[in-house]
Amino acid sequence: MANKFLTSTVVASVLALAAPSLASGQQAAPNDSSCVVTGILKFNASGFYQNSCEPMWVTATTLANLSSGDFAPYYIMSNKRDIAQQGYGIQEKVSVEKAMGDGRFAWAFGASALAGYTSSVDYSRYEAENKTFTKVGRHPGRVSLRELWAAVKYRNVYLSAGMNDNHCPVIGSDLGSGDLVMSSNARSIPQVRVGFLDFCDIPFTNGWVQIFGDLGYGKFADSGYLKDHYNYYNSFITTGVYMQYSRAYFRVGNGHRLSGTIGMQHATQFGGTWQQYGDGHEWSSQKNPVKIKDFFNAFFPWTGGSSTINGEEAYFNGNHIGSWDLALDYTIPGDRHRIGLYIQSPWEDGSGIGKLNGFDGVWGLKYRNIASRRPVLRAAVIEYIDLTNQSGPMHWAPDDYPDSGIPGQATGADDYYNNYMYNGWANYGMAIGSPFVKSPIYNTDGYMRFTDNRVRGFHVAASGCITDRISWEAALSYRTSWGTPYLPSPEKRHDTSMALSVGWNMPGIFSHWYLSGTLAFDAGSLYGDNFGALIALSYNFTTDLKQ
Repeated sequence: MANKFLTSTVVASVLALAAPSLASGQQAAPNDSSCVVTGILKFNASGFYQNSCEPMWVTATTLANLSSGDFAPYYIMSNKRDIAQQGYGIQEKVSVEKAMGDGRFAWAFGASALAGYTSSVDYSRYEAENKTFTKVGRHPGRVSLRELWAAVKYRNVYLSAGMNDNHCPVIGSDLGSGDLVMSSNARSIPQVRVGFLDFCDIPFTNGWVQIFGDLGYGKFADSGYLKDHYNYYNSFITTGVYMQYSRAYFRVGNGHRLSGTIGMQHATQFGGTWQQYGDGHEWSSQKNPVKIKDFFNAFFPWTGGSSTINGEEAYFNGNHIGSWDLALDYTIPGDRHRIGLYIQSPWEDGSGIGKLNGFDGVWGLKYRNIASRRPVLRAAVIEYIDLTNQSGPMHWAPDDYPDSGIPGQATGADDYYNNYMYNGWANYGMAIGSPFVKSPIYNTDGYMRFTDNRVRGFHVAASGCITDRISWEAALSYRTSWGTPYLPSPEKRHDTSMALSVGWNMPGIFSHWYLSGTLAFDAGSLYGDNFGALIALSYNFTTDLKQ
């Protein structure tokens, strides 16, 4: 069943990628008359996009944070591309980016680096010789390359290579809790991508139906991080992992008062070296070399790939995660306000694809003021997040145990973001999907998987303008966790998180400077009680380049 659903969707994506002759669609441009709101430490995550003036941006940001806990509060730490995650520190981020021009042939590039000092967090490490646990202090690299990419395009089809931000903003809102599959939470993964820059009109639909899609392959660069943070006592660690990410969307009614978007995302981890430990001793090590067919099987998840378990073929090649995405957007008469509904439904296998996981997903409402110059309320979002069903509490496939004689089948215990062979859908400890699910970086016991993926709660956020140059943003969330389907927690764990941010675009001779401040706190047993603040000062200028 999983194969049929996946095949129909990814074939649509392939057709999209193979149709460069389709006319380029026009996406609604942001309102130029609204107040200047650059976001509070929401560093430019657009990657590349079309822009008629073909500018190049240079940005330098100094940021300092201080918290009462080992980590920064949830809203300072999450959806920031793995920046300002420690309890305290001072860092400098420098970025250069050239936008994609709108000519028939065009190119773009970007690079960013981060340097500075941050506090350390103690992680447990088992010493087999002494049969004792020790504490090892770990912190992010003092200097790290965060982005380095280049891209070319012909008409509306692009090809890119390198590390560039690739979040998926098609369905949700920038104020949302985070995309379930590809959010702005983790740092970029080196990869090669090909696809459409924007939605394209499908021939013979008179612009009424449009399509968008892209496909990429990459390799995780966090093996060193995993080795440094793993406890070497139990469970497993998998390094040298490859990844695939693809998406395909259809949009109806673009440019009309009511429009709708539907599509699917699909991501895969495959390959790598899998090492299992028990009581501090390695009892199994298995390397899964990647062959050409494995890249194909990562896109079309058939059995028969190179991945094996104890010498037997894996049921599916790789760790698969995806989502069904649906959005409806409506412009209220008067063309001043836009409202929308969006739903993301996660899946790990055929049960989730067939929507046997109940109400699991993100259910969101969003609002945006698209006309006012200085809207006190520029945008708002409210989300209900439920990941507790997971297609039921049990998984049983008789074909896996042909001699058992037990009839029937139960395709549950989906264990979102986790897998029997991979550390989880995370990069450098940060969830690649929604940060609403507690990231493995918080596991100071050195466990490299997600421990709280059965979670339910809500997220509310809003932003607006106080003056032409002063903006504000606020966010509030509450969640309850029951652990995971395989490792349920003895007691429910709770968290309440809140943040308030204010930003100031300076006037006059300081017009290239932007100052922002954030206060945030966590309260509860999931993340612990924590209070923190962050201050950031950015300098940016733009210069035009000829194509």
